[in-house]
Amino acid sequence: MKTLHKYLTLQVLASLLLTVAVFTFVLLLGTVLKEILLLLVNGQARIGTVLEAIGLLIPFVCVYALPMGLLTATLLVFGRFSADQELTAARASGVSLLSLVAPVLLLSLFCCGVSAWFNMDLGPRSRVEYKNLILRARADLMTVQLPVGQPIYDFPGYIFLVGENRGGDLKDVTVEWLKYNTTIYAPQGQYAVDTTNNVLALTLFNAVSSMVTTNGNAMLSSYGTLQITNALNISTNQTGKPKISDMTFRQLQDNARNLEQFNLPAAAGASSGELRAQFRAIEKMIGQTRAEMNRQIAFSFACFSFALVGIPLGIRMHRRETNIGIAIALALVLVYYSFVILGNSLAARPEFAPQLIFWLPNFIFQAVGAVLLWRANRGI
Repeated sequence: MKTLHKYLTLQVLASLLLTVAVFTFVLLLGTVLKEILLLLVNGQARIGTVLEAIGLLIPFVCVYALPMGLLTATLLVFGRFSADQELTAARASGVSLLSLVAPVLLLSLFCCGVSAWFNMDLGPRSRVEYKNLILRARADLMTVQLPVGQPIYDFPGYIFLVGENRGGDLKDVTVEWLKYNTTIYAPQGQYAVDTTNNVLALTLFNAVSSMVTTNGNAMLSSYGTLQITNALNISTNQTGKPKISDMTFRQLQDNARNLEQFNLPAAAGASSGELRAQFRAIEKMIGQTRAEMNRQIAFSFACFSFALVGIPLGIRMHRRETNIGIAIALALVLVYYSFVILGNSLAARPEFAPQLIFWLPNFIFQAVGAVLLWRANRGI
């Protein structure tokens, strides 16, 4: 019995490490191509910054990769175990399926603990650090040459296009001021950075602006010198409290406690309708906070739910092919995550009980897995 337990546990553990590595790489790939490599190509980040960003993303990605990897590992291992008639041999020796899979279920509970750490602490903190790192890379313009010949979208409300950049001396500068539907062109310009406030100060010489008015006409203006400094601080999101989705469990608890104790004063001249609207906004934030707390806890049990349903499905699958196991795993993951997406979309609607929605896939998967495991144990 000990030999079988050790054999199955090692098989599942080896497959788990491989599948988690594969899923982590796949999930990282999209973010790396979308954000990190773009910074590297634009000269806004060095190789060291890129590697640091990837390292910070790994714990956040493991929140999703670990349950997916464990589900795939159990499907593959027990599919091979059944296809090679090893399960039949174990039963012929008087070993029940339940006693055989007990170490694997214990391993899944250990993975639940690791997943809880990722979900409730390490993952959110790493995500916040990653966002801050990206913002710092974009804000550190003293060592950055603004890219030439391509639109620059790093500054909210503006789009820049630079024809030539020689150490801060610019030529053929085009600025799209989105708020006022205005296009500004200057043959020459300069930029400087306020490193204290991370604000870009752009000075344009002999600039000409064209603004489209409400009646469709173009209004032209010319400037000997034009400075653009306001609303270009790209580090404003770098400080302050993180979003609810990026908070650790302890931060969520503190946030919910502070919101519940918040005593909204009756502002002078405020109508009862305005106060009710403000109270509803606070209740909405409390609901979102508690929904996120439930999501983090419920999602930590996904490893056990996936293992409980993956073991009997692997046995029933009775196949050695890896592609079949991966296809079934992806289908089950899609079903599970659809509940999570639904709960997130209804987090601000307490009347729909989003907290319960986050727990539903665990209840369903564990119930179905327990029935399938019982039937497989009896050979049904």
